[in-house]
Amino acid sequence: MIGTLLRISWTNLKRDRVAQAMTFLLPILFFSIFATVFGNPGSTTTPRIRIAVVDEDQSDLSRRIVDGLDKETALRVRKTVDPEGKGSLLDREGARALVKSGDVPVAVVLPKGLGASAVAFGQSTNAARVQLFVDVSDRIAPPMVSGLLQKVAMTSAPDILMKSGIAQFERYAGALTPSQRDAVNAWLPRLQQETRALGNPSGDATAMGIGIDTVDVMRNQNNGQSLISFYAAGIGVMFLLFSVSGASGALLDELDTGTLDRVLSTRVGMTGLLAGKWVFISLLGMLQLTVMFLWGRVAFGLDLLHHLPGFAIMAAFTACAAAGFGLLLATIARTRAQLSGIGTIVILTMSSLGGSMFPRFLMSDTMQKLGLLTFNAWALDGFLKVFWHDAPLWQLWPQVLVLTILAAVFLTAARLFARRWEAA
Repeated sequence: MIGTLLRISWTNLKRDRVAQAMTFLLPILFFSIFATVFGNPGSTTTPRIRIAVVDEDQSDLSRRIVDGLDKETALRVRKTVDPEGKGSLLDREGARALVKSGDVPVAVVLPKGLGASAVAFGQSTNAARVQLFVDVSDRIAPPMVSGLLQKVAMTSAPDILMKSGIAQFERYAGALTPSQRDAVNAWLPRLQQETRALGNPSGDATAMGIGIDTVDVMRNQNNGQSLISFYAAGIGVMFLLFSVSGASGALLDELDTGTLDRVLSTRVGMTGLLAGKWVFISLLGMLQLTVMFLWGRVAFGLDLLHHLPGFAIMAAFTACAAAGFGLLLATIARTRAQLSGIGTIVILTMSSLGGSMFPRFLMSDTMQKLGLLTFNAWALDGFLKVFWHDAPLWQLWPQVLVLTILAAVFLTAARLFARRWEAA
């Protein structure tokens, strides 16, 4: 008896392609995505971090630091207004604007007087300090850039820092004797060579003779706004896809009960039916996003009121595209169970690649570009432009355009797949 039940269960599993995918394909797919992002298999390098660099000092020290940052394989340095390296050099405000707009997560500003005031062991309270303009939504880039900056400053100009340290020593302890100075001068080339070979293993900011101040430009911009918007967008979009998928399943219920045949026999037709379903599901999606963000406002202080126009635009276009996606899944599926399985596989995959589960800046450049093929990435980018980067409404046009195209593609495909019900 047990053997018979096992054979029946195995036969059912072989016939159910969705169950096979849920059992074997989905775990492997998720393992591969997470391993690629966090395990970085087959590579010993981290994704390159985009940074902007401003050299206000134009001293020997600052130029060496800029050159050192440019040579770091973990960084992609931008020094000009034009992203292709053409045009005028960036200034302080231009670099700050790049961080605010999300073009780069970190901007390094080497202030005037850095070369003149660099003092070994950082003892001078008046020394010019390097400024890092950072976007705190990226938890990886700021500390990594700070550490690399410390390393570069030490390995690029140990002779300059040592000379300034000796000058500081002479200021308080008296001048070196000629023999002592000759010994120091003879030792400096060796110091520079060994320092470049060893790097700065301590990672101590004071050990390199320059100070670093980190400026959270996003928090200053949003008056203490927390990262709630960052998580509300990711979770909201992912569960929106699940809800529209479930709501679109009403088509399959109507097919089972015979209601669909009666509707198709009226003047409404399949096109009218899909249009009505799309409008209802779109309105439902807008309501779901509104409730989500209102809860963020009430419970966590999300600054919704000052971003209502941008939120309304993104919620409307996101919900309309998601509704089209849900109808497409429903017209592809044969049963409710099949819709649930297909929807789970596709939605979780898009959410992991598109940034709903973890930020896309943790991914490699290739995976970030791959994420742009998903619905989630464009919707999240739009919401983050509104709430985090405080972008003007006109800057939402790329996201709005892509979501509009996706909605049209989803609805067109759904209408084509629905023809099988008319033929029946």
